[in-house]
Amino acid sequence: MKEHPLLIVEAVNAVLGPLVAAALGPLGFHVEGHEVIPPYLVMVLLIVAGLTVLSLVVRSRLSVDNPGRLQILMEDAVRAVLGLLEEWIGPGGARFLPLVATLGLFILTGNYMGLVPGLMSPTSSINVTLGCALTIWVYYHFQGIKTQGVVAYVKHFAVPPGAPVFIAPIMLPIEIISHLSRVLSLSLRLFGNIFGEEMVIVILFSIIPFLVPLPMMFLGLVTGGLQAFIFVLLSIIYLQGAVAVEHHVDEHGHDAPSGHEAPAAA
Repeated sequence: MKEHPLLIVEAVNAVLGPLVAAALGPLGFHVEGHEVIPPYLVMVLLIVAGLTVLSLVVRSRLSVDNPGRLQILMEDAVRAVLGLLEEWIGPGGARFLPLVATLGLFILTGNYMGLVPGLMSPTSSINVTLGCALTIWVYYHFQGIKTQGVVAYVKHFAVPPGAPVFIAPIMLPIEIISHLSRVLSLSLRLFGNIFGEEMVIVILFSIIPFLVPLPMMFLGLVTGGLQAFIFVLLSIIYLQGAVAVEHHVDEHGHDAPSGHEAPAAA
């Protein structure tokens, strides 16, 4: 946090700060001060670099016959997210695994970074949590349009299944406000919990620097994982609502989709 300058943030700014400032200058952005790259962005870069290296290492050691502990742990995590996707969306939910699982892993890692001395949680910055929320918000609308088509997807905002057409002028603005509020809900919930937790730990550490902050740090282990799970679960629920296809019974008595069926997962 800004009240406690981090050595790694100062080191990154000392090396990359002048280059970033020089690159932003011609674009009309004049950055002043020694923190050209904000702390939360440095933490994000660390997560991206760390997860990339970890993925390459695990990939080079993948084994079917004799998997290592890390491979087993990652397979269990992927299987858990895949299970949620298939439970809420169906067999076609597997195609959303890359984004949902990656976003969940990023948030989980970011939540726990603040518990490491010398680091901070990037998810304690509203800029990061808002970016995560906007990513899933844009993604589920894109998938909804891709699955149902523009007309059918927009129609489900104005006329919910089974509702009369004349309520469309009332339902459309309500649905728009409801979907916009999801961005605030996702971003503020995650930001508020992680920021508040970091603030309490910093205050306790400044008063009694050893044993007193430990219970709060243990609680951070629980809440950090819980908040990542909530974000992933809500993302899956929003995806399910976007790609769900209304069914009706045709003239032959068969169940038929009223829009385009979601393609089965490869």
